[in-house]
Amino acid sequence: MRVLGIDPGIAIVGFGFIDKEGHKLTPVQYGAIQTVAHTPQAERLLQVYESAGALMDKYKPDTVAIEKLFFNRNVTNAFAVSEARGVVTLAAAQRGLPIGEYTPLQIKQAVVGYGKAEKRQVQEMVKMFLKLSAIPKPDDVADALAVAICHAHSVVLTQKINEVKHQ
Repeated sequence: MRVLGIDPGIAIVGFGFIDKEGHKLTPVQYGAIQTVAHTPQAERLLQVYESAGALMDKYKPDTVAIEKLFFNRNVTNAFAVSEARGVVTLAAAQRGLPIGEYTPLQIKQAVVGYGKAEKRQVQEMVKMFLKLSAIPKPDDVADALAVAICHAHSVVLTQKINEVKHQ
């Protein structure tokens, strides 16, 4: 199963593709879609949408996992991030890809085992799970890989629960 994890943003969208075979997680490709500050919002959203779609077309994920918006004090930024999240979700939906959504707490719980883990702990676990030589940069990329890992674990857990229900 190939999972695309997304850490949405307007300036930086972190993405990470991982393959899950049994208990093994393998990184396929990861990085960031970056937009230029002071560019009109509509152009930035178009760039995010087109770049996300091109990545989906190239790496062919089976499913997409995206971080749910954590509403902080900066309302203007929250709206921009929400819009970027929407265009990535649209790109996935147009391709018929199932979408999983996870809160930061759920992601930390799945990756570290503690929902209030520090960012550095999550990054170290991403590095360990994927056997990377270094923590991916910028932070948005490591976050996207954490979303993908969370989804990979959640899908397997859901499958096991369904198997038990059908026995």
